[in-house]
Amino acid sequence: MAGKQPVAIVFDTFGSVVDWRSSLIADLTAHGSKRGVSADWPALIDAWRAAYQPSMQRVRSGEIPWMTLDKLHRASLDRLVAEFGIKNLSEDDLVHINLGWHRLHPWADAIPGLTRLKSRFIIGPLSNGNVSLLLDMAKFAGIPWDMIFGSDLFGHFKPDPETYLGVARMLDLRPDQVMMAAAHNGDLAKARACGLLTAFFPRPAEYGPHQQRDYAADQDWDIVATDIQDMAGRLGA
Repeated sequence: MAGKQPVAIVFDTFGSVVDWRSSLIADLTAHGSKRGVSADWPALIDAWRAAYQPSMQRVRSGEIPWMTLDKLHRASLDRLVAEFGIKNLSEDDLVHINLGWHRLHPWADAIPGLTRLKSRFIIGPLSNGNVSLLLDMAKFAGIPWDMIFGSDLFGHFKPDPETYLGVARMLDLRPDQVMMAAAHNGDLAKARACGLLTAFFPRPAEYGPHQQRDYAADQDWDIVATDIQDMAGRLGA
């Protein structure tokens, strides 16, 4: 990479580091089979993810008070289970399903790429997930973070500037010493507007057959890579 080198690199997590859709489909299908509960689990998961941004926007707008992503996910899940007419789910089932977001599997390049980057840079997630969610995910998936930047540290969800700038503040770094890495151009645009360095790598299978965007970089990000392993190589790790 020509130009500035970061001191710290923070990663979008859902879709960029972990494969939320395939992980949840496998997890919920197995649980439903074990419990004898039949449902269109892929359709439920797609609808659940579609509720993600609107639920956070209700917090940003002040319509509802601050709450963690776990709580927003649970509220969306309860509504969707009713809408889909899924019967015979106990409270324990609903808790298990909601915690599926804590049990997501990484993309194949993620752990080796992050391990290489960790040897040279401070690394962590900058995610709308809460700290407990991201910590459980890291333990489950073997993600070697140095620090976990959950939204509940800031009381804000991305793309609020308080998240990107909060990382720099907490690490006692200038914004231009922090790099945001993501498979989502919109996330990087907001990070760049806050003065952060940026790295893009595509995840064309994130939404399965429903992917509509982020197949390629749409700006001249500081790094444009094929995946996290390639990103590590471009940063000399």
